[in-house]
Amino acid sequence: MEDLNTRLAKRLAALRQHKGWSLDQLAQASGISRATLSRMEKAEVSPTAESLGQLCAAYALPMSRLMVQVEDTHAPLIAADQQQIWRDPATGFERRQVSPPAPTLNGEVIEGSLPPGQVITYEAVSRPGLEHHLLLQGGALRLALSGQIFDLRPGDCLRYHLNGATQFTAGAEGARYILVLI
Repeated sequence: MEDLNTRLAKRLAALRQHKGWSLDQLAQASGISRATLSRMEKAEVSPTAESLGQLCAAYALPMSRLMVQVEDTHAPLIAADQQQIWRDPATGFERRQVSPPAPTLNGEVIEGSLPPGQVITYEAVSRPGLEHHLLLQGGALRLALSGQIFDLRPGDCLRYHLNGATQFTAGAEGARYILVLI
């Protein structure tokens, strides 16, 4: 059985081929170098959260939909030990797909954990207007949405439609949150 990173690499290559793009065309559309794209597609390197965000924007595909395309199960009950976890090698960001997207369901639930002081920036939106509900469970999180700054403390819930660049900055204790996408 292939691991998640290998399946992700294969899916990224398939998406590019489906579009009929060369690596150079994808590099121009995503802002990621041709060499890095090639290494990602060969599973020689694991993409970062930011590079996945850039690729999803180029493909007009929400990251959650990309991840569901490489995950194994879509059962009604997803036991904790069966939930897919992806780690960003650059920042240590951890993304757990608590309730993955499914063809007959509109929502999904993601748990994110960002180490202390780490920053993740998404310059482009994969699907404009997607509804988000972010509940901070622990630590502190500064979220910049299209230039507007929100400082969240545990228990705070930020509700928004994603329409522009975002930046997640973890506080000194890091940040652990639940994100519901509808």
